[in-house]
Amino acid sequence: MIRNAVKINWLSAAASFSLVAVVGTAVLLFEFYTDDVYFKTKDFNYFLVFTLGLLFFLNYFVLEFLFSFYSKNQIRRITNILPEDIIHDYDTDLGFKELGEKMHEMNQRNAEIDMMKEMENYRKEYIGNVSHELKTPLFSIQGYIETLRDGGVEDLTIRDKYLQRIDSSVERLLNIVKDLDMINRYESGQIDLKYSIFDINLLIQEIFDLLEMEAEKHLMTMQLQTTQSQLFVFADKQRISQVLINLISNSIKYANREEAQIIVSTREGTKSIHISVEDNGMGIKPENLPRIFERFFRVESSRSRKEGGSGLGLAIVKHILEAHKQTISVESAYLSGTKFKFKLGKPAVNGKKNKTNATA
Repeated sequence: MIRNAVKINWLSAAASFSLVAVVGTAVLLFEFYTDDVYFKTKDFNYFLVFTLGLLFFLNYFVLEFLFSFYSKNQIRRITNILPEDIIHDYDTDLGFKELGEKMHEMNQRNAEIDMMKEMENYRKEYIGNVSHELKTPLFSIQGYIETLRDGGVEDLTIRDKYLQRIDSSVERLLNIVKDLDMINRYESGQIDLKYSIFDINLLIQEIFDLLEMEAEKHLMTMQLQTTQSQLFVFADKQRISQVLINLISNSIKYANREEAQIIVSTREGTKSIHISVEDNGMGIKPENLPRIFERFFRVESSRSRKEGGSGLGLAIVKHILEAHKQTISVESAYLSGTKFKFKLGKPAVNGKKNKTNATA
């Protein structure tokens, strides 16, 4: 209770003690060198101790008054520029500690407001992107059905052509919904990886075969460059297949030049297998590079939508690799090409690590 009633300002006490120590030292030196007997008596020493003690207390209270006066002036100047919802009328006896707490409270509130604004902008952008992606195929389906209902169904050529287009639009809708569901599960951490050991070079060749017709349509060649004929990795084969399909398909879509080519490179590192997917296509402008892994972000919006992509491919790639505890990086020069690089873990020699990861 006494401790709460009496608050000692240790800064003032230290300053007062320093002053008393200096004065006391000077007097003791004088006493040592003087020949006057009086200054060496007990009476003088008692007087000296009393005087130094009195000087300590007087100096302490003077310093306290000056510190308090200066502090209140500074606090008053600061509170005058703070918002009224932070400093209230009843906050008349604020100290630097209380003022610091008020400032911290204000900063936290501003940070929360900024975060809420950012989330609201993100929500609006996300809803706008989803509605735009769904709107295009839905309007196409609606137009084709209206044409068929207005008599086009009787012309077998028009009927077959429009039914084929309706089927393509429905397939695009399903792909968008499937990608949305997939990325939502990825972002919420609901990824069930099924680890296995497989040859990454063989998987790349299989994906080349799968995308061969699409590449030929764009007059693009695909090539694998590797340091060894077989390079085994320990990962989820289906997910990594999706990563490579998304990256290679993306390169094919943005070929847009003669003698377009994709080079997929693999090499063995100390603990990982290094993989890169490089093309000599359109490239990416420097201002767009930081955003390419965002959902629905498109480097070239009109062309991507014409190709029928969902705008989620690179975002899915990023989340799959993060689930494997890996990252993906990108290098690009506008109008010269783009290169994506990532790593995959190598199988453990004794198999113990594989068993642990497989159950993760």
